[in-house]
Amino acid sequence: MLTEVNTRDKLIKLIENEPALMIYFYSNNCSPCVSLRPKVDAVIRERFPKMKLVFIDSEKYTEIASAYNVFSNPVIITFFESREYRRESKYISMAQLIESIKRPYELIFS
Repeated sequence: MLTEVNTRDKLIKLIENEPALMIYFYSNNCSPCVSLRPKVDAVIRERFPKMKLVFIDSEKYTEIASAYNVFSNPVIITFFESREYRRESKYISMAQLIESIKRPYELIFS
């Protein structure tokens, strides 16, 4: 099930409380966003099940997107222990995304 965040306060609480969090900023008018979304969801569910994944429609919730300096789509921001760890945008390789979060994920959850 896809979790949509619609307020900045909810997002701040998630960042503060989740040891591993991935935020996926998207637009339904963005073809790469639409095609990448299920792939990211599947990877997180299968490879990183303890990581929380949330989605934010950056056209609908512009105040959240601008607060996180998101001005294009798609953008994926990964947080570990409330700190921004990595930011990917536009051309996102699933293999690189997996490799980039594998080590910190294993350190936190192993």
